[in-house]
Amino acid sequence: MTAQTRLRSLPLAALSACLLSFVAFWVAQRAAHVNMLDLSVYRAEGETVLAGGDLYAMRATSANLPTTYPPFAALLFTPLTLVGVPEMRALATAGNLVLLVALVQLSLRLVASGPLVRARASAAFLERPGAALWLAAVLVWCEPVWQTFRYGQINLLTATAVMWDLTRREQSRWAGVGIGLATAIKLTPGLFVVMLLLIGVARARRCGWNPWWNDALRRVVRATGTFLAVTVASAVVLPYDSRRFWTEMIFETSRVGRTEETANQSLSGVLARLLHTTDPGVWWLVAAALVAAAGLAVAVRAALRGDRPVAVVACATTALLVSPISWSHHWVWCVPTLVLLTARARAVWTVVAGLVFASFALWWVPHAPAPIRLELHQNAGQMLLSGLYTLLGLGLLAALGVPALRRRGAWRPARQAVAKE
Repeated sequence: MTAQTRLRSLPLAALSACLLSFVAFWVAQRAAHVNMLDLSVYRAEGETVLAGGDLYAMRATSANLPTTYPPFAALLFTPLTLVGVPEMRALATAGNLVLLVALVQLSLRLVASGPLVRARASAAFLERPGAALWLAAVLVWCEPVWQTFRYGQINLLTATAVMWDLTRREQSRWAGVGIGLATAIKLTPGLFVVMLLLIGVARARRCGWNPWWNDALRRVVRATGTFLAVTVASAVVLPYDSRRFWTEMIFETSRVGRTEETANQSLSGVLARLLHTTDPGVWWLVAAALVAAAGLAVAVRAALRGDRPVAVVACATTALLVSPISWSHHWVWCVPTLVLLTARARAVWTVVAGLVFASFALWWVPHAPAPIRLELHQNAGQMLLSGLYTLLGLGLLAALGVPALRRRGAWRPARQAVAKE
């Protein structure tokens, strides 16, 4: 078989491998008797909206779970009531599989737009036809992705919306809309707006404020405008629920879950387990402030160098670390992170990061639902395992912020890729 023939056959081979992996994943999920608990809550939210009920007094499923998202999300969930529960679960699984492939493809586009690519075979692989399918076939087995499917979560939807936005070309009139919508659904993506604002101001200062208007500031305005538009529209449709969320529920982080739970892979969760307390209090506030400042500094400096991939991954990692609650399934940002490492890092570091996300190691420690609090009695080794994502995130920010790593002779200019609309 000639090289040209192998190249033509690669997409078919990649598609076959991806489909086989997805089928095996679907079968494994069913064998594990996943209940898609969060998806059932989303459906209940949609039913509550249609019935004119109190959205934030609602409790759903056997776990007695409350509504935690803004009212706009509940409005988006109303179509879930149009089909039966089995059909809803099947459609959600199929939709998330499509979103995973889309997120991988957008991650490849993001990495290709950066100024540096490792001169290695793995970087060349990312440019081959079918690369997104090969990667999706593997990444679907990462723990954050598995848990997203297990609970029927919307993490892949919001991450894809943000990534779609950040891979738009500068002249795109839609740049900013994806981030605005994602923030209106789940507030955490709002940190990308902060990052863009800082980038825009820094660029304007570099130019002596003449001109001061730039692409980053345009994205901020569009993202903010989109967020306000859908939020105000939601308030018109659901005035009582909107007032309750923005004046009360937004401050009640306990509604989301217990801080010390093993699944909480943010700084607050690690500190709670480390200090054997349900409320890390001021320790978390100080740590979150320092990490937020450092992470945003890394992201902004990378963006000012023209290194968009590092800026995006740094900002996403920072958001996950400083959020009061970052469940392990929120770490679906491992997808663009692992794509970036594949292109730039030594193979050993890519493998180590991949094993962290694929090993399910955080579940090897004692854990139990309320009212039992086994996480408050972990020893040093158990705390290490239950904080792997947080430790990896901190290490990643440190590595991305070390100038020496950017001046290595093994880096070379990459072929610039223009993002197509």
